[in-house]
Amino acid sequence: MSRLEDAKKKYDKTEIPKELSKRVQAAVEESGARKREREKVVRIRRRKVLVGKCAGVAAGLAIVFTTALNTNTAFADMAARLPVVGGVARLLTFRSYEKDEGDWKISVKIPSVEMIAADTNGLDDSLNQEIHELCIRYGEEAQQRAMEYKKAFMETGGTEEEWAAHNIEINVWYEIKSQTEDYLSFAVMGTESWTSAYSEARYYSIDLKNGKLATLQTLLGDEYVRKVDESIQTAMRERQETEGIEFWAQDEGGFSGIDENTKFYVNEKGNPVIVFDKYEIAPGAYGAMEFEVER
Repeated sequence: MSRLEDAKKKYDKTEIPKELSKRVQAAVEESGARKREREKVVRIRRRKVLVGKCAGVAAGLAIVFTTALNTNTAFADMAARLPVVGGVARLLTFRSYEKDEGDWKISVKIPSVEMIAADTNGLDDSLNQEIHELCIRYGEEAQQRAMEYKKAFMETGGTEEEWAAHNIEINVWYEIKSQTEDYLSFAVMGTESWTSAYSEARYYSIDLKNGKLATLQTLLGDEYVRKVDESIQTAMRERQETEGIEFWAQDEGGFSGIDENTKFYVNEKGNPVIVFDKYEIAPGAYGAMEFEVER
């Protein structure tokens, strides 16, 4: 029997824990049609990947799990208890909520990294703590800024009707940038609809082979600073010539080289993509700027 078939049998024989709450059981029973449709999708995905490697199967299942977790609370509760085949990581929605505070609306979706691999020295625990604190802090600070904004607005002659028309929204969420056999790369972001000055994005790229966070140095070698700087400078010149983009000069606060705070993620090709926030190296009309660096 192949390792894949053996793993699949163990997976299929796994019993749902007795402590599974009645709420979850009821939700699962009531979603019969949706459950059958999800199971059909899972079966199709399994058939397609039987010729691949076990890691490929596990990565596919992680994607299915992530989709289901984002759309079905009962499935999320149950999936957290299911075993996962293969040495991969998955990104799940740990907590998600929306509130209408009257003066503004807030939507928060907090991710959680689960490492299914050998010893990772608590990488997932430390990441999850950092991400959770980041999301909570941003949401709280954004609401405080909204309160201060409304106070200033009303003190300068604004009315409740005019304030309501602003439709103030605070959003905290995450986005998977790439998910391959080698890397899981994602961003955690926060935005406020009335200003871009306080938007925030934090990028995380996990080297799944080694169970560690990827860095520009591990991706590009010891000469990574020179490689990245030269690649970005070349790309900036090309964009100026072909797209007419006017970048800030160095004495205006423009690009002068990367540092330890430079943001990046890993794309599907395994290349690092350097990210600059809106206004960071060019006028805001151009938005955030990204530069792929070939390995």
